[in-house]
Amino acid sequence: MKQIKVLGSGCKNCVTTAKLIEDKAKALGVAVEIEKVTDMAAIMGYGVMSTPGVVVDGKVVHAGGIPAASAIDQWLRT
Repeated sequence: MKQIKVLGSGCKNCVTTAKLIEDKAKALGVAVEIEKVTDMAAIMGYGVMSTPGVVVDGKVVHAGGIPAASAIDQWLRT
């Protein structure tokens, strides 16, 4: 199971990012656990300065804006 964290204040882009990841994982049949992190100190701890940020299995893979579907696909397949 992949551990995914969506970093952000809970804004529309953050919610959209989490939903896109959830939908893509379901389509691929990949088990994921999605956690929404809204604490700014925790977000800064990852070095993310613009949100939404995405952390997959402890590694920051995206920061700032809604990620492309192709990027989400790649995160879930590796």
